[in-house]
Amino acid sequence: MSFSGKFQLETQENFEPFMKAIGLPDDLIQKGKDIKSMSEIEETGDNFKVTVTTGSKVLVNNFTIGKEAELETITGEKVKAVVHREGNKLKVSLKGIESITELVDGNTIVNTMTLGGIVYKRTSKRM
Repeated sequence: MSFSGKFQLETQENFEPFMKAIGLPDDLIQKGKDIKSMSEIEETGDNFKVTVTTGSKVLVNNFTIGKEAELETITGEKVKAVVHREGNKLKVSLKGIESITELVDGNTIVNTMTLGGIVYKRTSKRM
């Protein structure tokens, strides 16, 4: 299955505790919690371009599976990391945050980010 496509955020769990844990200011947390973000994924072989648009903030990350890339985190920080693919899952570790993006079926992506004991889960549907 290909990750390519546009996905709209449907649900999220533990948004506020997770954002507090990564150091996002309260005003940004309050602004961000009700915004439905859009993700656009372009997959060409092992090369990916992921564009996440949340309100006026646009986050773009380009990476190749198994190769080190500079990725921008939710807080805007740039971190070098390697994205691995295991079947229909993309896994990456960014500054202590374990992120797994799973293509559950042809139309649903679940992104789970874990920091310490806090698990932040986002479910997005293909548009």
